[in-house]
Amino acid sequence: MGIPLLSVYPIRKATRTIFYFNMSTTIKALLFAVYYILPGAALGQTTISGTVKTTSGQPVPYATVLAQGSSNGSTTDEQGKFTLTNLLESDVTLITRAVGFQTHKESVANLPAAQTINITLLEDNLNINEVVVSATRYGLDRREAPVIVNVLGPKLFNATQSVAMSETLSYQPGVRVENNCQNCGFSQVRLNGLDGAYSQILINSRSVFSALNSVYGLDQIPTSMIDRIEVVRSGGSALFGANAIAGTINIITKDPVENDWQIKSTNSITGGSSWDNTLDFNTSYVDQDLMSGATFYGMHRERQPWDANDDGFSEITKLKNTTFGTKAFYKPSEQNKITLDLSVMNEFRRGGDRIDLAPHFTDITEQLQTNSLIGGITYDHYSKDWKHKFSLYLSAQKSKRDSYYGGLGGSTNPQDSITAANSYGITEDFAMVGGGQYTYNFENDVLTAGVEYNTNRTTDDIPSYGRSIDQSTHALGSYVQYEWKIADPLKALIGGRYDYTHIDGDYRLLNQVRSSAENFGTISPRFTLLYDITETLQFRGGYARGFRAPQAFNEDMHVTSIGGQQVFVLMGENLKTEYSNAYTGSFNYTRNFGSTQTSVLIEGFYTDLQNPFTTVMTTQNEQVIIQEMRNGSNSKVYGSNIEISAAPSGNLTFQAGGTIQRATYNEGQIIFDGENPGEELIVKQYMRTPNVYGYLNTNFKATMPLSIDLTGVYTGTMKVPHYQTDRRMIITKSPDFMELNLRFGYVFAVKNDFNIELFAGVQNMFNAFQKDFDTGPLRDSDYVYGPTKPRTFTFGIKIGHFH
Repeated sequence: MGIPLLSVYPIRKATRTIFYFNMSTTIKALLFAVYYILPGAALGQTTISGTVKTTSGQPVPYATVLAQGSSNGSTTDEQGKFTLTNLLESDVTLITRAVGFQTHKESVANLPAAQTINITLLEDNLNINEVVVSATRYGLDRREAPVIVNVLGPKLFNATQSVAMSETLSYQPGVRVENNCQNCGFSQVRLNGLDGAYSQILINSRSVFSALNSVYGLDQIPTSMIDRIEVVRSGGSALFGANAIAGTINIITKDPVENDWQIKSTNSITGGSSWDNTLDFNTSYVDQDLMSGATFYGMHRERQPWDANDDGFSEITKLKNTTFGTKAFYKPSEQNKITLDLSVMNEFRRGGDRIDLAPHFTDITEQLQTNSLIGGITYDHYSKDWKHKFSLYLSAQKSKRDSYYGGLGGSTNPQDSITAANSYGITEDFAMVGGGQYTYNFENDVLTAGVEYNTNRTTDDIPSYGRSIDQSTHALGSYVQYEWKIADPLKALIGGRYDYTHIDGDYRLLNQVRSSAENFGTISPRFTLLYDITETLQFRGGYARGFRAPQAFNEDMHVTSIGGQQVFVLMGENLKTEYSNAYTGSFNYTRNFGSTQTSVLIEGFYTDLQNPFTTVMTTQNEQVIIQEMRNGSNSKVYGSNIEISAAPSGNLTFQAGGTIQRATYNEGQIIFDGENPGEELIVKQYMRTPNVYGYLNTNFKATMPLSIDLTGVYTGTMKVPHYQTDRRMIITKSPDFMELNLRFGYVFAVKNDFNIELFAGVQNMFNAFQKDFDTGPLRDSDYVYGPTKPRTFTFGIKIGHFH
């Protein structure tokens, strides 16, 4: 039979390969489960037919029904009916799967020549059986993934009232988003306590999100373009190359699944005074033969600056963002598919004082105008027996940034005016990744191998400070992994990647010149085990090695201001490659108690860092402050994540998770070199890293049209460096914060294909927000911690064909 699919991910199950759609589990009307069934044995005489339905009696189309231990299977039609023929055994166990539902097993004994049965599927309200691609570079059920994969989707985006990706990432264990600058709102995501540069952000599994993109890119990606975000904690260099030491964040953009559309207007009042208005849309079209389709999405956002303490300097930046994109596919035949994705992003942001003046007339201004073009093309080919898959891909991004980092710094002397007038800069960035991948599905095992080429060229110039970065990186990588089913309950994943990297960089600041010209090879092995102790209890354990090459990262593309001076990161001399060894182990318990679906995850992690890159504040003069990148003391990050989930029904779900961790240097690490002997600051603990943090997410559908969402993020105390006006640095201890959000939504079902939703809510309802910001032109704009916004009221409307 042909395979009418839109987005194919092969999934290993028992002795055959099943194909599922990558689509939102909320779409119950179009549950596509795509399959390939090998011919059954000709000698069997038994036939089973039946119907697959939901608990409410609705038929489930496109579900797969498989006789366990064989390749004999069928799929349901539009009425949920199926037929299995040529069954050899007198006793058989049927396994039924459909997207958005829990996997169902049912034993049928003493089969007569023909039998009719009814199968009832329970909704998968916790998305435990969702298909993911980030664990192995091919699609498989989350419960069969060798590592823990967390998935964030549209349901969470709505519940948290998120319009950008940065606002939703914290709602999972081991992940925290923080703001690092009062002036420009530079944010980064930390996985298991490690800085943002340790995480690799992927777009549709491609590493084109460069260091420059990640400075402000978390705010530039609208949730309206995202189908889901897959997060894998722990090292991913064995799959995706350099910089995936802490893990990977894979942004999967919306696929065309059905003909639908929606437009949403979201309006917020930040801190009771500043407006934040967003208009976004997405629409999809799919041909009736399912051989082609396209999705279009866009967002326009305007946000006013906000001043927390009435000193005339902003704590939240002025922002104007416009994004437009598309993702389309075309299938020349059932075994061939071409996918194209393209996004255009334009963003203006500005922070500091006197926002309406030209930047060089102000005391402090950080202003950025960024234009980015990101796109890619993928060709997939399947063999006729669906065991072989060949993929070729090419993705790239090009960005240009006009910047201003500077100001008068509270002074009006001629030299300061000249410096301020010449603090404009320009940054250009190009990144590309291309490669090929081969996957072979054995009866029980999967072999994956590929080759990949990455390149990135970045130039950054600010003439006033003699600042320039000219950096090129080229990496050729090859990888192989084998998923080996050792026994029925035990599976191992063994693999590795070899990367040959060339870096050529020149880094200048004032009269200091540094260069980097290195060629080196790196092997990143990986080994994981998945053991099904019982049907409800799983153990996962693994080891992965990662690396980071000596080069400019996201924080190096950002310039901040302290004490009226600009702070630049300068590459150190004779830097060594940074390596990591990451160990993880977890127990995952999933069980249904009647109609209540539950899941408990307990995970331990330990990451050892060798030659970690550390910035040390070293040089201060009348123009700039220099933070030098050095190889620091070896360090370790270790701790545990816990997540508890429960769904009594489709109308009520509850999730909560937390992290307890430690992040320490093996020896004292210098973070500040004082002007005089004995004034250096040495620490043993990572800065800006709380030992405890977590989240909660509760969704309640009070009636069919009314939904209520309560979400929250807890941030524990942390140590924060604070630069003083007398040129000293001290360490302060922040308070802890509990940020709670509440949202109400009411849907008017005007007709079958047209709905209207009115929604309103409040973010950070108890205003858990930093109270001791520095003030005035001499402030330390890096002295920022805790939640990224104060109490914010939100309301809006969504119209269209949505579920």
